[in-house]
Amino acid sequence: MPNSLSPLALAIGHWVGDFLSPVGISMSACIELQMCPMVVLKVPLEEGGPCRVRKRRKLYLPAAPWAASWMEGCPSQPLLAEPPFALQEDPLPLAFYIQDAEIVSSLGKTLESQALETEKVLDIIYQPQAVFRVRAVTRCTSSLEGHSEAVISVAFSPTGKYLASGSGDTTVRFWDLSTETPHFMCRGHRHWVLSISWSPDGKKLASGCKNGQILLWDPSTGKQEGRPLAGHSKWITGLCWEPLHVNPECRYLASSSKDGSVRVWDTTGGRCEHILTGHTQSVTCLRWGGDGLLYSASQDRTIKVWRARDGVLCRTLQGHGHWVNTMALSTDYALRTGAFEPAEATVNAQDLRGSLQELKERALGRYNLVRGQGPERLVSGSDDFTLFLWSPAEDKKPLARMTGHQALINQVLFSPDSRLVASASFDKSIKLWDGRTGKYLASLRGHVAAVYQIAWSADSRLLVSGSSDSTLKVWDVKAQKLATDLPGHADEVYAVDWSPDGQRVASGGKDKCLRIWRR
Repeated sequence: MPNSLSPLALAIGHWVGDFLSPVGISMSACIELQMCPMVVLKVPLEEGGPCRVRKRRKLYLPAAPWAASWMEGCPSQPLLAEPPFALQEDPLPLAFYIQDAEIVSSLGKTLESQALETEKVLDIIYQPQAVFRVRAVTRCTSSLEGHSEAVISVAFSPTGKYLASGSGDTTVRFWDLSTETPHFMCRGHRHWVLSISWSPDGKKLASGCKNGQILLWDPSTGKQEGRPLAGHSKWITGLCWEPLHVNPECRYLASSSKDGSVRVWDTTGGRCEHILTGHTQSVTCLRWGGDGLLYSASQDRTIKVWRARDGVLCRTLQGHGHWVNTMALSTDYALRTGAFEPAEATVNAQDLRGSLQELKERALGRYNLVRGQGPERLVSGSDDFTLFLWSPAEDKKPLARMTGHQALINQVLFSPDSRLVASASFDKSIKLWDGRTGKYLASLRGHVAAVYQIAWSADSRLLVSGSSDSTLKVWDVKAQKLATDLPGHADEVYAVDWSPDGQRVASGGKDKCLRIWRR
């Protein structure tokens, strides 16, 4: 047994043969239990009669409370059979899969729904889940008034310490989360604040308005930093910062506009470094990847991939038949939170501590963990009712075309662990897809009007959605059903965000009110 399996302590090898015989596998077969890319165990089975293990081998799985239910229906055997390693008090939670189907209740029930050939190899694959658990929010703890027009955007800082909102009343507001009261009101814009974005170190907030102007704010004082970044001729549609693991100073900001251009700004010097032109219509969405690439989606039905350091166009992704409204990267959550680890969150959120080099190394470690061995994946949603899954750093052809929505796609998001994709649509539904293959998994129905925005919890187990029907809904992703219904807003909910520390959900909308929801 390799040392890499040291936390694994539950023997199942001795029941594999007997367990598969009711499913109809009674000929010479081989089961491959692939627990990770480096650890493979094969158990050959004899032909004839009930399957018998010719050579018994033991595979040790985490000893956890759910192990007994996972083995439901197995022949009676002692759960712990000579564990060679010391048991962990809090073992790593795992999810098990056979051919993309998760083993939820028992192996037998899952295999009954699979069409298996006796000469094939059966892969049982596990994936680690978050070691912490975020509880679903259930109640509105504060209804914060202050904005005099609709709340268009809300965003928590990377550590969850600060909350900011942008509104049609031309102001940006910071809210004190310890007392859940207004903190700073920031005036400077002369038109609707359409987009806000936190730097990954949590020390700056950028806001863009309908006048095409971008302002930077200090959340600790509420004061404007530097001079306005002016250059776009039409309104700002998106803002994103250079990743923390690329530049821990968080100096560069990219913006997209209705004028069809993307600009890269040096926020320290207050000047425009690059102007990326190539789109023939409005740029609707912008993402800055962890590998030094910028991705821009446009109403010209294309997605363009740019090299951030010099603004060179690398490739154009084509496939959508209508405007591309939204994009998401598989590493988005790691890039947003930077060096902050949600599993280490405290009740009272704190700023990140450490030198720039330490923060950079922590952010790089988190990024590499989510990214894995392959390149970043990109998913795009469009007015043509479809989504596309891409590997934009390698190929301009899509990995998958994802169909099923009956109306335009308003937002799409990868889960923090990058395993799932959630898409919100004007067809009143949210759909879940496999984040690696693009395979359709489930539809979450409950809203009675268009779904505008969604947000994942940090542990990837819950999803919150805001809708035109004035409600928020929290969904249990594993059970694929509604966990909590959250009425309270008096009108449409335009913006929703779940804090990275998992403690709060913030929402804002047409009723000019910002609401904070907690457990």
